[in-house]
Amino acid sequence: VLFPFPAALEPDTDVYTKFMMNHCCYDAIPTSSKLVIFDTTLQVNKAFFALVANGVRAAPLWDNKMQCFVGMLTITDFINILHRYYKSPLVQIYELEEHKIETWREVYLQYSLNSLISITPDSSLFDAIYSLLKNKIHRLPVIDPESGNVLHILTHKRILKFLHIFGSMIPKPRFLQKTIQEVAIGTFKQIATVHEDATVYEALSTFVDRRVSALPIVNGEGKVVGLYSRFDVINLAAQKTYNNLDMTVREALQTRAHCFEGVLKCYLHETLEVHRLVLVDDRDVVRGIVSLSDLLQALVLTPAGIDALFS
Repeated sequence: VLFPFPAALEPDTDVYTKFMMNHCCYDAIPTSSKLVIFDTTLQVNKAFFALVANGVRAAPLWDNKMQCFVGMLTITDFINILHRYYKSPLVQIYELEEHKIETWREVYLQYSLNSLISITPDSSLFDAIYSLLKNKIHRLPVIDPESGNVLHILTHKRILKFLHIFGSMIPKPRFLQKTIQEVAIGTFKQIATVHEDATVYEALSTFVDRRVSALPIVNGEGKVVGLYSRFDVINLAAQKTYNNLDMTVREALQTRAHCFEGVLKCYLHETLEVHRLVLVDDRDVVRGIVSLSDLLQALVLTPAGIDALFS
Protein backbone atom coordinates (compact mmCIF):
# COMPACT_ATOMS: atom_id res chain seq x y z
CA VAL A 1 0.00 0.00 0.00
CA LEU A 2 1.39 3.38 -0.94
CA PHE A 3 1.25 6.12 1.66
CA PRO A 4 -0.42 9.30 0.36
CA PHE A 5 1.44 12.54 -0.32
CA PRO A 6 3.30 14.32 2.51
CA ALA A 7 1.26 16.90 4.40
CA ALA A 8 1.64 20.66 4.21
CA LEU A 9 3.56 20.78 0.94
CA GLU A 10 1.20 23.45 -0.38
CA PRO A 11 -0.68 26.20 1.52
CA ASP A 12 -4.14 24.91 0.52
CA THR A 13 -3.47 21.22 1.25
CA ASP A 14 -5.51 21.21 4.49
CA VAL A 15 -8.61 22.97 3.14
CA TYR A 16 -10.75 19.81 3.38
CA THR A 17 -9.29 18.95 6.79
CA LYS A 18 -10.45 22.31 8.16
CA PHE A 19 -13.84 21.92 6.47
CA MET A 20 -14.44 18.58 8.20
CA MET A 21 -13.22 19.92 11.55
CA ASN A 22 -15.64 22.85 11.29
CA HIS A 23 -18.73 20.75 10.54
CA CYS A 24 -20.41 18.29 12.90
CA CYS A 25 -22.07 14.96 12.13
CA TYR A 26 -25.53 16.50 12.54
CA ASP A 27 -24.78 18.80 9.58
CA ALA A 28 -24.36 15.78 7.29
CA ILE A 29 -27.64 14.10 8.28
CA PRO A 30 -30.17 14.48 5.42
CA THR A 31 -33.54 16.08 6.16
CA SER A 32 -35.25 12.84 5.19
CA SER A 33 -33.82 9.32 5.13
CA LYS A 34 -34.73 5.73 5.92
CA LEU A 35 -33.50 4.00 9.07
CA VAL A 36 -34.26 0.32 9.70
CA ILE A 37 -33.72 -1.12 13.19
CA PHE A 38 -33.74 -4.83 14.07
CA ASP A 39 -34.49 -6.48 17.39
CA THR A 40 -31.82 -9.06 18.25
CA THR A 41 -34.53 -11.75 18.55
CA LEU A 42 -35.35 -11.49 14.82
CA GLN A 43 -34.40 -14.50 12.68
CA VAL A 44 -31.25 -13.91 10.66
CA ASN A 45 -32.70 -14.71 7.23
CA LYS A 46 -35.70 -12.44 7.83
CA ALA A 47 -33.33 -9.65 8.78
CA PHE A 48 -31.38 -9.95 5.53
CA PHE A 49 -34.58 -10.14 3.47
CA ALA A 50 -35.67 -6.94 5.27
CA LEU A 51 -32.39 -5.22 4.33
CA VAL A 52 -33.04 -6.09 0.69
CA ALA A 53 -36.72 -5.09 0.80
CA ASN A 54 -35.89 -1.70 2.30
CA GLY A 55 -32.87 -1.03 0.10
CA VAL A 56 -30.48 -0.51 3.03
CA ARG A 57 -27.10 -2.13 3.66
CA ALA A 58 -27.00 -2.16 7.46
CA ALA A 59 -29.24 -1.85 10.51
CA PRO A 60 -28.61 -1.01 14.18
CA LEU A 61 -29.46 -3.85 16.59
CA TRP A 62 -31.70 -3.23 19.60
CA ASP A 63 -31.43 -5.54 22.62
CA ASN A 64 -34.75 -5.41 24.47
CA LYS A 65 -33.30 -7.00 27.61
CA MET A 66 -30.49 -4.45 27.88
CA GLN A 67 -32.68 -1.61 26.52
CA CYS A 68 -29.92 -0.27 24.30
CA PHE A 69 -28.30 -0.63 20.89
CA VAL A 70 -25.65 -3.33 20.95
CA GLY A 71 -24.28 -3.50 17.42
CA MET A 72 -24.95 -3.42 13.68
CA LEU A 73 -26.11 -6.09 11.27
CA THR A 74 -24.34 -5.60 7.94
CA ILE A 75 -23.63 -7.36 4.68
CA THR A 76 -20.34 -8.45 6.26
CA ASP A 77 -22.37 -10.57 8.72
CA PHE A 78 -24.24 -12.17 5.81
CA ILE A 79 -20.92 -12.97 4.13
CA ASN A 80 -19.45 -14.40 7.34
CA ILE A 81 -22.50 -16.59 7.97
CA LEU A 82 -22.52 -17.95 4.41
CA HIS A 83 -18.78 -18.54 4.46
CA ARG A 84 -18.79 -20.27 7.83
CA TYR A 85 -21.80 -22.57 7.40
CA TYR A 86 -22.05 -23.31 3.67
CA LYS A 87 -21.49 -26.95 2.73
CA SER A 88 -23.12 -27.63 -0.63
CA PRO A 89 -26.19 -26.72 -2.70
CA LEU A 90 -27.88 -29.83 -1.29
CA VAL A 91 -27.48 -28.90 2.38
CA GLN A 92 -29.68 -26.23 3.89
CA ILE A 93 -27.87 -23.50 5.82
CA TYR A 94 -29.70 -24.09 9.08
CA GLU A 95 -27.83 -21.29 10.87
CA LEU A 96 -29.15 -18.74 8.38
CA GLU A 97 -32.69 -20.13 8.24
CA GLU A 98 -33.29 -20.68 11.94
CA HIS A 99 -30.81 -18.68 14.04
CA LYS A 100 -31.84 -15.46 15.70
CA ILE A 101 -29.53 -12.45 15.37
CA GLU A 102 -28.58 -12.77 19.04
CA THR A 103 -27.53 -16.41 18.48
CA TRP A 104 -25.29 -15.43 15.59
CA ARG A 105 -23.79 -12.60 17.63
CA GLU A 106 -23.00 -15.00 20.50
CA VAL A 107 -21.17 -17.28 18.06
CA TYR A 108 -19.45 -14.44 16.21
CA LEU A 109 -18.44 -12.43 19.27
CA GLN A 110 -16.45 -15.40 20.58
CA TYR A 111 -14.02 -14.60 17.78
CA SER A 112 -14.44 -10.83 17.62
CA LEU A 113 -14.40 -7.84 19.96
CA ASN A 114 -17.31 -6.40 18.02
CA SER A 115 -18.83 -3.80 20.35
CA LEU A 116 -20.93 -1.01 18.87
CA ILE A 117 -18.82 1.85 17.54
CA SER A 118 -20.85 5.06 17.35
CA ILE A 119 -20.51 8.84 17.38
CA THR A 120 -22.52 11.77 18.75
CA PRO A 121 -24.24 14.34 16.50
CA ASP A 122 -22.06 17.13 17.95
CA SER A 123 -18.81 15.36 17.04
CA SER A 124 -16.92 16.72 14.04
CA LEU A 125 -17.00 15.04 10.66
CA PHE A 126 -13.21 14.85 11.00
CA ASP A 127 -13.67 12.59 14.04
CA ALA A 128 -16.24 10.53 12.13
CA ILE A 129 -13.81 9.99 9.23
CA TYR A 130 -11.05 9.01 11.63
CA SER A 131 -13.35 6.50 13.38
CA LEU A 132 -14.53 4.96 10.09
CA LEU A 133 -11.00 4.48 8.77
CA LYS A 134 -9.28 3.56 12.04
CA ASN A 135 -11.87 0.89 12.86
CA LYS A 136 -12.10 -0.30 9.24
CA ILE A 137 -15.89 0.06 9.21
CA HIS A 138 -18.18 1.43 6.52
CA ARG A 139 -21.14 2.47 8.68
CA LEU A 140 -21.06 4.68 11.77
CA PRO A 141 -24.31 5.20 13.76
CA VAL A 142 -24.92 8.74 14.99
CA ILE A 143 -26.51 8.29 18.44
CA ASP A 144 -28.15 11.05 20.49
CA PRO A 145 -26.46 10.82 23.93
CA GLU A 146 -29.58 12.07 25.76
CA SER A 147 -32.27 9.85 24.22
CA GLY A 148 -30.01 6.98 23.10
CA ASN A 149 -31.76 7.04 19.71
CA VAL A 150 -29.96 6.38 16.44
CA LEU A 151 -30.40 9.47 14.27
CA HIS A 152 -28.57 8.37 11.14
CA ILE A 153 -25.87 6.03 9.85
CA LEU A 154 -22.91 7.91 8.43
CA THR A 155 -20.96 6.40 5.53
CA HIS A 156 -17.91 7.38 3.48
CA LYS A 157 -20.24 8.15 0.59
CA ARG A 158 -22.52 10.41 2.65
CA ILE A 159 -19.56 12.42 3.97
CA LEU A 160 -18.09 12.84 0.48
CA LYS A 161 -21.51 13.84 -0.85
CA PHE A 162 -21.77 16.47 1.92
CA LEU A 163 -18.35 17.77 0.91
CA HIS A 164 -19.37 17.82 -2.76
CA ILE A 165 -22.56 19.80 -2.06
CA PHE A 166 -21.44 22.21 0.65
CA GLY A 167 -17.72 22.32 -0.04
CA SER A 168 -18.19 23.71 -3.55
CA MET A 169 -17.79 27.26 -2.21
CA ILE A 170 -14.30 26.62 -0.85
CA PRO A 171 -11.26 26.63 -3.14
CA LYS A 172 -10.18 23.21 -4.40
CA PRO A 173 -6.71 22.20 -3.24
CA ARG A 174 -4.17 22.04 -6.03
CA PHE A 175 -3.34 18.38 -5.40
CA LEU A 176 -6.68 17.45 -7.00
CA GLN A 177 -5.09 18.30 -10.33
CA LYS A 178 -2.33 15.77 -9.76
CA THR A 179 -2.53 12.28 -11.20
CA ILE A 180 -3.27 9.23 -9.07
CA GLN A 181 0.30 8.10 -9.67
CA GLU A 182 1.72 11.43 -8.44
CA VAL A 183 -0.42 11.51 -5.31
CA ALA A 184 0.16 7.77 -4.82
CA ILE A 185 -3.07 6.88 -3.05
CA GLY A 186 -4.62 3.44 -3.16
CA THR A 187 -3.35 -0.13 -3.15
CA PHE A 188 -0.81 -1.15 -5.79
CA LYS A 189 0.61 -4.37 -4.33
CA GLN A 190 -1.04 -7.72 -3.54
CA ILE A 191 -4.32 -6.56 -5.05
CA ALA A 192 -7.17 -8.95 -4.26
CA THR A 193 -8.89 -10.14 -7.45
CA VAL A 194 -11.15 -13.02 -8.41
CA HIS A 195 -11.19 -15.03 -11.64
CA GLU A 196 -14.49 -15.02 -13.52
CA ASP A 197 -14.59 -18.83 -13.35
CA ALA A 198 -14.00 -18.95 -9.58
CA THR A 199 -16.96 -19.91 -7.40
CA VAL A 200 -18.93 -17.38 -5.37
CA TYR A 201 -17.72 -19.26 -2.27
CA GLU A 202 -14.11 -18.54 -3.28
CA ALA A 203 -15.02 -14.84 -3.65
CA LEU A 204 -16.58 -14.89 -0.16
CA SER A 205 -13.38 -16.47 1.20
CA THR A 206 -11.38 -13.57 -0.22
CA PHE A 207 -13.79 -11.03 1.30
CA VAL A 208 -13.35 -12.70 4.69
CA ASP A 209 -9.58 -13.19 4.50
CA ARG A 210 -8.59 -9.87 2.90
CA ARG A 211 -11.34 -7.64 4.37
CA VAL A 212 -11.85 -5.81 1.07
CA SER A 213 -15.10 -4.26 -0.12
CA ALA A 214 -14.83 -5.24 -3.80
CA LEU A 215 -12.94 -7.62 -6.06
CA PRO A 216 -11.93 -6.82 -9.65
CA ILE A 217 -12.99 -9.78 -11.80
CA VAL A 218 -10.33 -10.90 -14.27
CA ASN A 219 -10.37 -13.26 -17.23
CA GLY A 220 -7.68 -15.74 -18.30
CA GLU A 221 -5.55 -12.92 -19.73
CA GLY A 222 -5.67 -10.98 -16.47
CA LYS A 223 -7.91 -8.27 -17.97
CA VAL A 224 -10.60 -6.63 -15.87
CA VAL A 225 -14.06 -7.75 -17.01
CA GLY A 226 -16.15 -6.76 -13.98
CA LEU A 227 -16.30 -5.98 -10.29
CA TYR A 228 -17.81 -8.19 -7.57
CA SER A 229 -18.62 -6.21 -4.44
CA ARG A 230 -19.87 -7.07 -0.98
CA PHE A 231 -23.20 -5.54 -1.95
CA ASP A 232 -23.55 -8.08 -4.77
CA VAL A 233 -23.65 -10.80 -2.12
CA ILE A 234 -26.92 -9.39 -0.75
CA ASN A 235 -28.42 -10.22 -4.17
CA LEU A 236 -28.08 -13.87 -3.12
CA ALA A 237 -30.58 -13.09 -0.37
CA ALA A 238 -32.84 -11.13 -2.71
CA GLN A 239 -32.99 -14.03 -5.17
CA LYS A 240 -32.85 -16.69 -2.44
CA THR A 241 -29.91 -18.32 -4.23
CA TYR A 242 -27.54 -18.26 -1.25
CA ASN A 243 -27.71 -22.04 -1.04
CA ASN A 244 -25.75 -22.39 -4.28
CA LEU A 245 -22.36 -20.80 -3.72
CA ASP A 246 -20.80 -23.26 -6.17
CA MET A 247 -21.94 -21.12 -9.12
CA THR A 248 -19.21 -19.11 -10.80
CA VAL A 249 -18.74 -15.39 -10.32
CA ARG A 250 -19.55 -14.98 -14.02
CA GLU A 251 -22.90 -16.72 -13.49
CA ALA A 252 -23.60 -14.61 -10.40
CA LEU A 253 -22.96 -11.43 -12.38
CA GLN A 254 -25.41 -12.45 -15.08
CA THR A 255 -28.21 -12.33 -12.52
CA ARG A 256 -27.59 -8.60 -11.96
CA ALA A 257 -26.68 -7.63 -15.53
CA HIS A 258 -29.93 -5.69 -15.99
CA CYS A 259 -28.96 -3.08 -13.41
CA PHE A 260 -25.16 -3.02 -13.67
CA GLU A 261 -23.45 -0.12 -15.45
CA GLY A 262 -20.12 -1.86 -15.92
CA VAL A 263 -16.84 -1.65 -14.04
CA LEU A 264 -15.40 1.84 -13.59
CA LYS A 265 -11.76 1.90 -14.65
CA CYS A 266 -9.15 4.62 -14.87
CA TYR A 267 -5.50 5.01 -15.72
CA LEU A 268 -2.64 6.05 -13.45
CA HIS A 269 -2.23 9.35 -15.34
CA GLU A 270 -5.82 10.48 -14.66
CA THR A 271 -6.57 13.13 -12.04
CA LEU A 272 -8.03 12.69 -8.59
CA GLU A 273 -11.79 12.97 -9.24
CA VAL A 274 -12.72 9.38 -8.44
CA HIS A 275 -15.09 6.96 -6.63
CA ARG A 276 -13.93 3.36 -6.02
CA LEU A 277 -11.93 2.71 -9.15
CA VAL A 278 -9.89 -0.12 -10.55
CA LEU A 279 -6.60 1.19 -11.92
CA VAL A 280 -5.58 -0.50 -15.15
CA ASP A 281 -2.75 -0.26 -17.65
CA ASP A 282 -3.26 0.18 -21.41
CA ARG A 283 -3.96 -3.57 -21.72
CA ASP A 284 -6.76 -3.42 -19.10
CA VAL A 285 -4.69 -5.44 -16.62
CA VAL A 286 -5.24 -4.56 -12.93
CA ARG A 287 -2.50 -2.34 -11.51
CA GLY A 288 -4.22 -0.96 -8.41
CA ILE A 289 -7.46 0.00 -6.72
CA VAL A 290 -8.60 3.25 -5.10
CA SER A 291 -11.39 3.13 -2.52
CA LEU A 292 -13.46 5.77 -0.73
CA SER A 293 -11.33 5.10 2.36
CA ASP A 294 -8.22 5.95 0.35
CA LEU A 295 -9.87 9.19 -0.79
CA LEU A 296 -10.89 10.31 2.69
CA GLN A 297 -7.43 9.48 4.02
CA ALA A 298 -5.79 11.54 1.27
CA LEU A 299 -8.23 14.47 1.29
CA VAL A 300 -8.77 14.90 5.04
CA LEU A 301 -6.47 12.92 7.34
CA THR A 302 -3.09 12.98 5.58
CA PRO A 303 -2.95 16.80 5.50
CA ALA A 304 -3.46 16.66 9.31
CA GLY A 305 -0.51 14.28 9.63
CA ILE A 306 -2.76 11.35 10.61
CA ASP A 307 -2.52 7.89 9.07
CA ALA A 308 -5.67 6.00 10.09
CA LEU A 309 -5.61 3.44 7.29
CA PHE A 310 -2.23 1.86 7.78
CA SER A 311 -1.40 2.47 11.45
